[in-house]
Amino acid sequence: MVKKRAGILITLEGGEGGGKTTQIIRLKERFVQTGRDVVVLREPGGTSISEQIREVVLSNKNVGMAFTTEVLLFQAARAQIYREIVLPSLALGKIVIMDRSRDSSVVYQGIARNFGIDLVEQLNDISTKKTYPDLTLLLDLPVEIGLKRREEAGGGNRLEMEATAFHQKVRDAYLQLASEDQKKHGKDSRWVVIDASQPLEKVDDAIWQEVTKKIQGRELLAWQDHLPDEDLEYVEE
Repeated sequence: MVKKRAGILITLEGGEGGGKTTQIIRLKERFVQTGRDVVVLREPGGTSISEQIREVVLSNKNVGMAFTTEVLLFQAARAQIYREIVLPSLALGKIVIMDRSRDSSVVYQGIARNFGIDLVEQLNDISTKKTYPDLTLLLDLPVEIGLKRREEAGGGNRLEMEATAFHQKVRDAYLQLASEDQKKHGKDSRWVVIDASQPLEKVDDAIWQEVTKKIQGRELLAWQDHLPDEDLEYVEE
């Protein structure tokens, strides 16, 4: 018998300056107010090992990094966080909110780096054990606005410092993925495009509206309430 996971996986995706981090904090607060058990993570990162990989893959010191190295480092960080936190949390009925996940690799490496969508998706399936988000919120805004926001915030990692043309390619790729999935799955598509150029509060409200619509009528039940003890714990294979 195939068992459906009890938790919900929500990912926020998009180019630079879209406000993903801010909106994730707000979304977590909304869920906490409703009494939900929420886990918030970022990619790459989220575990000790994954954070060490993040430091390497995003460091401005590593501008000479080969694209293949970049692809595999992101996947290594993903494999660790899914096995250590994401999959066990979903098995226990928790809501997992992620700042980027598998779709970032499809866009940044598969399309923008021309590494190939099919190959990246094969690696994604290995890293996530074929886990897909229940809902993907694409925070979309014009590239020039996003980069200006990022500049005003200060700093910038190796990918953020790429040329404007690269970031435009990233935006176009995200919109392409969302459009194709929506055409294929209609109202059941996991992708929702949010206009991130709006004021903060409007973006916040738009996200919450989509999230509540997605989980409406769906009970988040912990495994231990419905399954024998031997089925409760997530076990690495």
